[in-house]
Amino acid sequence: MAVTITMPQLGETVTEGTILSWVKQVGERVEVDDIIVEISTDKVDTEVPSPAAGILSEILVGAGETVSVGTALALLTEDGQAGGEAKEAVAEAPIAEAAPTVEQPEPPAPTAPADTSKRSVLSPVVRKLAAENDVDVAMVRGSGDGGRITRKDIETFIAARQSGPVATPQPEPAAAPEAEQPTPAAPVEADPTPKPTPAVPVVGGGDVREISRLRGRIANNMVHAKQTAAHVWTSVEVDYERVSRARLAHKDAFGASEGFSLTYLPFIIRATVDALAAYPVVNSLFDLDAGTHTFNNSVHMGIAVDLDQKGLVVATVRDADSMTLKGAARSVRAVAQKARSGQLMPDDLAGSTFSITNPGPFGSFMSSPIINVPNSAILSTDTVVKRPVVVEMPDGSDSIAIHHIGYLGLSWDHRVFDGSTAVLFLSRIKSNLETWDWEQELS
Repeated sequence: MAVTITMPQLGETVTEGTILSWVKQVGERVEVDDIIVEISTDKVDTEVPSPAAGILSEILVGAGETVSVGTALALLTEDGQAGGEAKEAVAEAPIAEAAPTVEQPEPPAPTAPADTSKRSVLSPVVRKLAAENDVDVAMVRGSGDGGRITRKDIETFIAARQSGPVATPQPEPAAAPEAEQPTPAAPVEADPTPKPTPAVPVVGGGDVREISRLRGRIANNMVHAKQTAAHVWTSVEVDYERVSRARLAHKDAFGASEGFSLTYLPFIIRATVDALAAYPVVNSLFDLDAGTHTFNNSVHMGIAVDLDQKGLVVATVRDADSMTLKGAARSVRAVAQKARSGQLMPDDLAGSTFSITNPGPFGSFMSSPIINVPNSAILSTDTVVKRPVVVEMPDGSDSIAIHHIGYLGLSWDHRVFDGSTAVLFLSRIKSNLETWDWEQELS
C-alpha cells in the first residue's frame, strides 16, 4: 500500500508553499518523523517530517515548485512494493496536478498541440506576482508539468522584459514521425524562453552573492506594502523621565526575578494598547478590493525582531491588550528568542493587528518604517537620550532640567484614516508615557 505525502497546512493563514529541497531521495528508507522535505512559505522555512515509514518511491513536485495545501508531493511504499502500485494509488488521489505524465502507447497526430492542460493553472503567488508586474501570462512560457507557469517563469519574464522586447512563446509540437516540414516564413528562435537581465559589472570587482530566501521574502513584502498602502509619517517628542525613573528604581529586582533587562519597549506597548482602545481604527484591517473594513476586537502586537542583521521578521504577541507591563516584557522576550533561534512557525508571524519596530537600541534618531500590511499602521520607537528641556515648576514658573527624551514615529495608511486621527493617537501614547504611575505598574 502506498502513502501519499501532501503539502501540509503549516499555519492558519498559509495556503501554499515552495519546495526548497528534498532531504530524502527516491529509493531511500524513511522512518516516521524523519525530516523528508524543506518547504518555504511567505512567512518562514519549515522542515516537514514524514507521517509514515516506508521507501520514498516517487517525488511528484520538484525543488522550486510552488503548490497549494493538500497537493500530493511524494509517495511512500512498503518495502518491496512495485512502483506501479504507487502510481495507481496517486492516480486516485483527489489532487492530481503534480502527478507524473503517463507515457501514451501511440504518438499523437502530427498536428496535435503539446500538452498544455495545466498552463492555465496558476498558484496564488504566481497570479499575484503577474498582476503586480502587469504580466500577460499568455506571453510567458511555462516550465512546469503540463506547461504550468511557475513563479520562476514570471520572474525570468520580468527580468527579460526589462532588457528588451520578448517574443511570444509558441507551443512546442508533440512528438511525431519525422517528415519534411515547410520552410518557415521567418527564422524560428531555438529557445524562446526569456533570458534574465545580464548583471551590471561592478567597477573594480566585487563579491557577487545569491540573494537569501529571507532577504528575497523581505524584498517582495516591502515592495508589496509600499504598492498597497498610502504611506504617511507622523512623529511626536516624548519625555520619558517618569518611565526612566521607574526603570532605574526596579531594574535590579526585575533583572533578578525575570532574568533579563527591563527596556523601554514594554512601557511603550502598554501605552500603545491603551491608545489603540481609544482609537480602534488604527487597529483595524482595511480591504479595499473586498470593500470591507474590519475593526479587531483584540490587539495582536507585531514586534519586529532583528536576526543579527541577516533579516527582520515581525513576530506576533497575541492578546497584548490583556497583558500587564511585566507580561508584555516576558512575551516580547519569548518571541525574540524564538525568532533568533530559528524556532518560529508560520502562525508566529501571522495575525498581527498593529506593529512596533524598535531601532532605538541601535542609535536611531527618527525612523519612517514601512507598514506591515495588512496592518493599518506601524510605530517606530527611537533612541532615548538625556537633553535639557523646559519644565514648569509648581509655582508656574519655567526652569531648565535634564530629562530623558525620545521620539515616536507612526507610519500610517491614509486610505484607512486621516491625519487628525494619527496625531491624536500619538498624543495619547505620549500622554500615557509622560503621566502614568509606572511605579504601580511594576509593584
